[in-house]
Amino acid sequence: MGSHRARLLHALEPLALAAVPLSMAACTILGIEATAGLTMLVALLALLLVFAGYEASRPALRQVMPTVVLASLAAAGRVLFAPLPDVKPVSAIAIVAGSLLGRRNGFMVGALAALVSNAFFGQGAWTPWQMYAWGLVGYLAGVLADAGALRRHRWALLAYGFASALLYGAILNGWYVLGFVRPLTAAGVLAGYAAAAPWDVVHGLATVGFLALIWLPWGRSIRRVVAKYDLSGRDGHGD
Repeated sequence: MGSHRARLLHALEPLALAAVPLSMAACTILGIEATAGLTMLVALLALLLVFAGYEASRPALRQVMPTVVLASLAAAGRVLFAPLPDVKPVSAIAIVAGSLLGRRNGFMVGALAALVSNAFFGQGAWTPWQMYAWGLVGYLAGVLADAGALRRHRWALLAYGFASALLYGAILNGWYVLGFVRPLTAAGVLAGYAAAAPWDVVHGLATVGFLALIWLPWGRSIRRVVAKYDLSGRDGHGD
């Protein structure tokens, strides 16, 4: 029964994650007034489903510890670089986790890093969106790694690092625009995204820099842990 539940939740993960941007687009097109509340509900449900799927897989402690350690490092790094706006290692660490430990572990690292570090930055309506966006960055890294895209070419890894920051920005900026820009017009949406574009680019460049620094040394260490503790059946690989 437990394995059936886990398989069902894992099968629903891509649909739940895709439902968030789709709901944002649908609410915008249809002009729904309660856009902010409805889209946040979808984001929360997506988070709950992925967390439930991770729990249903019943990972052993040796499988959980690398994820917890990387999430803690990402959260600490975000706090450490607080004086530098949008220069944060969270996306890079989530990408490393997703690429080497699997898509769900990548999601957990990004989501938990956002939740934990917001104990310092402040919790609020933005927290679920940051959890979803950084979780998605790690999850997609796992998907691309499964396809071999990030392992064969270093440039592909760095290109995804830059694109992941733009993805994160698109989600957070979309939440802001849909929730706070009134009246919601095409000009207002473009203005909101344009104002955030320089910071998104800084985030992208910072992510590329962090990835260039940590990918090889952290990758070697994580691979040794995977081999030593027989984590080759980690989530996202061979499911």
